[in-house]
Amino acid sequence: MPEKKILVVDYDQASRESLTRILKDFKAQIIQATDGAQAYDLFKEEKPDLVILEAILPKLHGFDLTKKITQESKGSVPVIIITGLYKGPQYKHEAMTNLGASEYLEKPVNPEVLLEAVNRLMNADEDIEDILPDTETVIALLNAKGR
Repeated sequence: MPEKKILVVDYDQASRESLTRILKDFKAQIIQATDGAQAYDLFKEEKPDLVILEAILPKLHGFDLTKKITQESKGSVPVIIITGLYKGPQYKHEAMTNLGASEYLEKPVNPEVLLEAVNRLMNADEDIEDILPDTETVIALLNAKGR
């Protein structure tokens, strides 16, 4: 199975580094970009499985970038928007409804919430069959419980 790729985009180096640290446990290659234009180029070149971006980005705003990624990947590449400025449910609603963001988190980001979202979004495309036990196992477990 090829390694997953996560594109992390933030103009702020400390934020990028802290996101990368949070994500280090994922068996994923972390690609970093510092502005929206660079991120868009990397998105096209690297074809990441997931994009985590700050809303406020130089050269191409995070909201515009989210829309481009969502449209061009036809929704197959989830985007998590992280922001310290656009706080409140109206922004979250806008981002998830009109821009196609998969998740919208406010800074300071709770690492557990971020990891849960990344885990959910990165594994969403895996066959549910792989996760579920086979029929015999289920029957054996049910029979064992009945005793």
